[in-house]
Amino acid sequence: MSGGEVAGILVAVFWAILVSFLAVVLVRLAQTLRATTKLVADVTDQAVPLLADASTAVRSAQTQLDRVDAIATDVQEVTSNASALSTTVASTFGGPLVKVAAFGYGVRRAIGRKGAAPADVPEGPSRRQRSNDASHTVIVGRTVPSARRSKRKG
Repeated sequence: MSGGEVAGILVAVFWAILVSFLAVVLVRLAQTLRATTKLVADVTDQAVPLLADASTAVRSAQTQLDRVDAIATDVQEVTSNASALSTTVASTFGGPLVKVAAFGYGVRRAIGRKGAAPADVPEGPSRRQRSNDASHTVIVGRTVPSARRSKRKG
């Protein structure tokens, strides 16, 4: 065997190993592509019904939102009408009811004073006597003792 023949055998072995390696890679690549194709098909089979269900849910939610919107509009109208009614009732009956209540209070007070004996109703000093009294000072209709008045000044 000459050197050329040995070199030819080495190149042939190298090419055989390289072709075997490429065949293994191609077989594994084919398996991966088949698995990927199967996975995509399964996802597609499951995604289509899910998308249909999601579409149905969205339509149902839209219908419910339309109903809620109609109800909210009706409630707003009822609230507006109730507010207008309460304002009308207050303006119509409010003034006369206050007058009736005040009249009733006045009548009760007058009957209470009429039924009381004169000894029961205390008679204090007149306004002139209170203003001339040195031990008291009148501030806004009230009598302040002189001890408190001196504290205020000092």
